[in-house]
Amino acid sequence: MSAKFDRYGLTTRAISASVAVAKQYGIEVDEPKIIADAYSVRVHLQPAPIAARVSTITSILRQPITTWLQRELAVVGFLHSQGVPVVPVSDLLPVDVHCHDGLFMTFWQYISPLDVVPDSETVGKMLAELHPVLQNYSGDLPLLAPPLNDIPRGIARLQEIGDILNADDLNLLRETYDRLLPRLENPGGLLQPLHGDAHAGNLIATAKGFLWNDFEDTCRGLVEWDLVNIDDVGRTAYGEIVEPEMLEIYQQLRKLHGIVWVYALSPEFPDWLEYVRSLLDDLRGDR
Repeated sequence: MSAKFDRYGLTTRAISASVAVAKQYGIEVDEPKIIADAYSVRVHLQPAPIAARVSTITSILRQPITTWLQRELAVVGFLHSQGVPVVPVSDLLPVDVHCHDGLFMTFWQYISPLDVVPDSETVGKMLAELHPVLQNYSGDLPLLAPPLNDIPRGIARLQEIGDILNADDLNLLRETYDRLLPRLENPGGLLQPLHGDAHAGNLIATAKGFLWNDFEDTCRGLVEWDLVNIDDVGRTAYGEIVEPEMLEIYQQLRKLHGIVWVYALSPEFPDWLEYVRSLLDDLRGDR
């Protein structure tokens, strides 16, 4: 990339854009507060009980990002209507993907979080309760959208940039993806709607209990894809793993996805490079 990426400038744009959209609908924002600033920017539009999520870096690999955000709104709306504990969409402005200054965003009810992380058993049990409800979702969802989109696009971006990974490492990523792809496209077993990125960090602790959050990665697949980020205690709490072989394949895929994602977006967000370097070392060792 010829010019250094201005992450601070993008975050500032994201805050301003979310405030501008809110004001279009008569919502006064006195003191916007950043909740999170990573691949997207989350802003509490104080004093309104609204959290804006503005897609910033994620949209580099996910185009059009509106498709991903619309799927999330639809799935969360369905789950909320079924009484599933989720962070709901805000009803103080139209439920839609909004755009301002070239940035796309969605708006959610702000619920004050508690500083509590759910234990593995809780995550497993809540996932076991979530999946049967998701089976009844009738909207269209793509197969394993996160890895099947992000990995090939990420590898293409790494090749285009050219100075992040060497040719041997790029070939390793391609070869690993090509080896896994036939089983991903024809997994066998029962495919169903999934959270897509189910882990303890996407369960928000509140005074009313834990709420599922962040369904941008929602897709179809075997339930084992939602189990890859849960340890053995969580999987025991979840119950029987129907396709243990696919769980192993999905675990390899998740590792590959993380490596490609972080390296491909490292010019804009280098914070997690140290962690994925160890994953890439492991992948080299598995060769």
